[in-house]
Amino acid sequence: MVMHRTMAARCCVRAVCACVLGIGSIAAIGANGPNYPPAPRGAVTDTYFGTAVVDPYRSLEEIDAPATRAWIEAEARLSASYLQAIPQRQTIYAHLRNLYNYPKLGTPFHYANHYFYYYNTGLQNQAVLYTKDGLHGTPTVLIDPNALAADGTVSIGATAFTNDGTRLAYATQSSGSDWQTWHVRDVLTGRDRVDALQWSKFSDASWLHDKSGFFYERYAAPKQGETFKASLSKQTVYFHRLGTAQSADTIFYARPDHPDWFLGADVTRNGRYVILTSSRGTSPNNGIAYVDLRESSIARPAVHELFPLGVAAYTPIGMAGASKLYFQTSQGAPNGRIMALDLRNSKTRIAVVPERSSALESVTLVGHRLIASYLQDAHSVVRVYDAGGRFLRTVDLPGVGYASGFAGEPEDRVTYYTFANYTTPGAVYAYDISRGRSSLYWKPRIAFDSSQYATKLIFYRSADGTRVPMAIAARKNIALDGTHPAILYGYGGFDIATNPYFSPFIATWLQMGGIWANANIRGGSEYGERWHLAGMLANKQNVFDDFAAAAKYLIAARYTSTPKLAIKGESNGGLLVAAVELQHPELFGAALPGVGVLDMLRFDKFTVGSAWVPEYGCATCSQGQFRTLYAYSPYQNVKAGAAYPPTLISTADHDDRVFPAHSFKFAAAMQHAQAGTAPILLRVDLKAGHGGGKPIYKVFDDYADSYAFLVQNLQMTLPPDFTP
Repeated sequence: MVMHRTMAARCCVRAVCACVLGIGSIAAIGANGPNYPPAPRGAVTDTYFGTAVVDPYRSLEEIDAPATRAWIEAEARLSASYLQAIPQRQTIYAHLRNLYNYPKLGTPFHYANHYFYYYNTGLQNQAVLYTKDGLHGTPTVLIDPNALAADGTVSIGATAFTNDGTRLAYATQSSGSDWQTWHVRDVLTGRDRVDALQWSKFSDASWLHDKSGFFYERYAAPKQGETFKASLSKQTVYFHRLGTAQSADTIFYARPDHPDWFLGADVTRNGRYVILTSSRGTSPNNGIAYVDLRESSIARPAVHELFPLGVAAYTPIGMAGASKLYFQTSQGAPNGRIMALDLRNSKTRIAVVPERSSALESVTLVGHRLIASYLQDAHSVVRVYDAGGRFLRTVDLPGVGYASGFAGEPEDRVTYYTFANYTTPGAVYAYDISRGRSSLYWKPRIAFDSSQYATKLIFYRSADGTRVPMAIAARKNIALDGTHPAILYGYGGFDIATNPYFSPFIATWLQMGGIWANANIRGGSEYGERWHLAGMLANKQNVFDDFAAAAKYLIAARYTSTPKLAIKGESNGGLLVAAVELQHPELFGAALPGVGVLDMLRFDKFTVGSAWVPEYGCATCSQGQFRTLYAYSPYQNVKAGAAYPPTLISTADHDDRVFPAHSFKFAAAMQHAQAGTAPILLRVDLKAGHGGGKPIYKVFDDYADSYAFLVQNLQMTLPPDFTP
C-alpha cells in the first residue's frame, strides 16, 4: 500500500509460530475440513446513516489482548499443522532458496565522483550499499544492514546524499515497521555521526549545500503503548543541524490547519530554493510551493505558492540555470506532460513536452536531456528530448518489459538503467546520452533458462466493455487444454501500475508448471489518471469486475480452469482478492489475500488508514460513500453458509500500515461462515511488517507456504525436473 541467515535462527514463521510462542501440540485437521478455533465474538453494532452494521469480531482489533493472543496462537497451530504436512513444501523451499542464490546488482548512481550501488551476493537478508571513487574505483562497503541485526530484520529505508557525495543521511527500519530512524554517515570514513532522529514516517531528506544539515519530515512522538496502531496526524518538515540534539530541530514547514496532509521538502541542485510539496493522503494531486533561501532564513521561511493542492499532480524534475524549474504534471493532461517555469516569474508557465497517448510515468533531467519514461500498454517506452522539448530519439530497450533508472546530473554523458520482464532477469545497461546507444553493463547469472518461457500481452473485455491488458507468462508452446495451474495477480488502485518485472519467486512458479498472469486493471496508472479515476471511490467495483473478467478470460481461453486457478494480491491487492473471491466464489480454486485492507468501514481508524480516504472514501463521510464501501467491504460481505474456495490469509504482527486486525477479523468471519470443507487459514508472520525490508529467509517461508498451499488445493503434480 502506498502511496524496499542462518537457518538455525530461522525457526518457523509460517504463522505466529509454535516454536516462537512456546506452543506445544499441533492442532489436528478433521476429515471434513479444519476444526477452527472459536474466535472471541461480541454484540457490537454500529449505525451508519440509519443502517445497522454488526461487527462481531471487534475485540480482535485489540491485538495484544489475552483473548486475541490465545486465538492467534490456536490459529498458528492449525496453520502450521496444515502447511508443514504438505509433502512438497520442503522441496519448494529448497528450490526457492537455490534459485534465489545469485548475485544481484542495483542500478548505479553517483554524486560528484562518488559512485554508489546496492549489491547482494545471493542469500544476504538485505542488500549492501557500496561506494567507490569513480566508475572504475575499488568498491568498499558503505552500509551493511545485515550487521545491524542478527536476524536480518533491520533494513535501510530512504537515503539522501550531499551534492558532493561525502555525507549520507539514511533511515533504518526495524521488523518491517514504517517508522524510520535517521542517521548520518561520513562516506569517506564509513563512520556514523552522533545524530539519530526518531518518529519519522514516509519521509525523505534533503541537504543544504553547505552540508551543515538537512530537511526531513516527522510526527510528534506517539503516546506510550500506541506506537504501533496510532493514527498519524500533522506531519511536519524539520531542519536538523548536524551535531545537535533532535529536540533542537527547527520547524521549517507545517500545516496544522490540515493535519491529514503529507509534506515534503527538497533543496534544488543549485542550493538556492527549497521546493515544498503537500498532498492530502495518497491522492496523486498535490500542491507545490517554494522558499528562496537567499531571501529568507530557515527559522523564518517565506513560502511562495506555485500550485494549490487538489487541482492536479505536479512532480518537480530538476532545475536548469539559476531559476528554471521543470516539472511533470497532469494539469490539463490526464496522461501527463512536461512544463517549466522561472521561479523569478512563476506566473508564466512554459509548455515543454505535450501530452501523448501513452501515460507519462517519470522524467529525469540528465546530460542536458529530458529522459521521459512512458507506459504503453503496461510496458516501458523511453523517449529523449532536448531541454527545449524537441524530440530526439527513443531509447532502444532490450525487449518488451520495464526499464527503471536514468538518474544523473545535467553534465553527465552516461546514465544507467535496469531492464527486466517476467521471464528476463534484471540486467543493468549504460546509456550514452549524446550517441543514444545502450550497452550491457552487468548481467546476472541465474539457474533459470529464460529461453524456455515467454510472456504474451493480451487484451480482454471487462463487464462494461472496457479493454484491459493482461500479461501471461508461461512455458513456451503450452497446450491450451485447461489443465495448467495459474496464478492471477492484480492490484488496481492508488494510481500504481503493476509493471512487468523479474522475480525468482515467479520464475519458480513457472518452473513448477504454473502460469503467471498479471491483469492491468483499472485503478492503476497504466493509462494515466483516467484509468486511475475509473477504479476509485464510487468506481471501485470496476476494479473487481476487471479482475473477475480476467479470470473468465483465462478459463475461456483454456489457459487454466476453475479448479486450477488461484488469485493473489497484497495490500490494496489483498482487498481485491478478498472482494472478488466473495463476489465470485465459483470461479476460483484458491485465493491468497495478503496484508489486505478488509474492513472498509473502519480502515481509517488505524495507522495511516486515514490517508486512503481520497482513494476509497469513508463510511462516515457521506451516505453515498458508506453505501459504496458497504457493498464490497470483504469483512461485511462474508455470507454464512457459503462454500468459499481454499483461502490462505496472510498478515504480519508489525504491519503498521495495514493494521493486522483487518486479516484477523476477516479470517474469523470466513471460518465461521464456511460451509464447505475447503480450508480457510490465517498466516501471521513475526517481526515483519507490510513487506518492505523483510529478510529473505522470511520471504522464502512466505512463498513456500503459499505455493505448497496451492499444490495441495489445486491438486498440482510438480514436474519431474523440479528439484531442490
